[in-house]
Amino acid sequence: MSLEKKFQKYTAELNKAANDKNIEVALSRAVKSYRSNTKAALERHPHTVQMAEEVIELKKESIKRMKELVDQARESIELNKGKTYFAKTREDALQLTSDIIGTKKIVVKGKSILAEELEVREYLIEKGNEVWETDLGEFILQLRNERPMHIVSPSIHVPREQVAEVFTEFFGRPIEPDIAKEVAAVKEFLRDKYFNADIGMSGSNVVAADTGAMVIIENEGNARICTAVPPVHVVLVGIEKVVPTFQDAMKVSEVTWRYANYTVPGYVNIISGPSKTGDIEKVTTYGAHGPAEIHVIFVDNGRSNMAGEDLFKQGLHCLRCGGCMYECPVFQQVAGHFGFRYLGGIGAIWTAFVAGGLDNAAPLIYNCLRCGRCVERCPVKIDVPSMITELRKRIVALGYSG
Repeated sequence: MSLEKKFQKYTAELNKAANDKNIEVALSRAVKSYRSNTKAALERHPHTVQMAEEVIELKKESIKRMKELVDQARESIELNKGKTYFAKTREDALQLTSDIIGTKKIVVKGKSILAEELEVREYLIEKGNEVWETDLGEFILQLRNERPMHIVSPSIHVPREQVAEVFTEFFGRPIEPDIAKEVAAVKEFLRDKYFNADIGMSGSNVVAADTGAMVIIENEGNARICTAVPPVHVVLVGIEKVVPTFQDAMKVSEVTWRYANYTVPGYVNIISGPSKTGDIEKVTTYGAHGPAEIHVIFVDNGRSNMAGEDLFKQGLHCLRCGGCMYECPVFQQVAGHFGFRYLGGIGAIWTAFVAGGLDNAAPLIYNCLRCGRCVERCPVKIDVPSMITELRKRIVALGYSG
């Protein structure tokens, strides 16, 4: 498809989204709630702003040492009796995942932006597996056959009234548009899936190279069950997520969750290897109550290319807090339709490098207003407008003139 046709198709999608009353209602509720919650969290914990400045320097150093830190993290995880892999491309990552999981398995999956980038769920289903998203928002979108509209709150565009309609059809019984009752229905359904699953899948918010500890921030408890109950745990993590020490990982985690809407999350999971016990004669034995196997796939898929460019490597600092989207004037009108696999202005950068290429990123790049509101909200001050400007120059060099 030519660039001109991609622009036309994307413009039509944006126009439709801008006139969607459900998006208008859902986003207005969400933006108000996010701003209130984040304001309260930062006022209660003002040290977070200073810590965010420390994280900026920490991420700069980590990206410089990315290969070294990934190698160290792999060594640490393998010393902890986990298995690690390196995937240079999307195809490599999918093949490794398939080799580990096989076919005809029940897979329960925690929320993972990287998994969306790779389209892992769709791939595994094609291979003959039964795969369930367990994050409430992702579960709603799986039933609606839609892609996420926000990286932290993927079903942000779906108001409770529409959720009730979807659940009523899927569960085969009336589900009221009452959020507590909607949550209860999903909890009841997934309980059986958790305890019959062969594989649990997750991402990781940050990885400590010195210990191999992987941190998963969540509120629902679904990721904790996915990573603790099935006999095999598979982790997908981008190579930009590795930092030098466990203490560094804790700083990144705290800044992430505070700018992501929470004073403190419901759960902070720290996983470094398969379950183990030393209760009999102090002999360490693996495969206690939790998984007996853990497989960690470190994924590049264009991240090294981004790290190799002085202007764009700051894009790898992104903590995935999602705060920038709530402040973006375009996102507030059309939700995640301003995006591909990654969303908003920063999503345009990621799309160009890891999730579709410059052609797919082009319409996103030209819909960014370069207003800078995302930079003001961003805890690590990623200069999205400057990167957008440079990408526009590259699009023109491809021969597109508007």
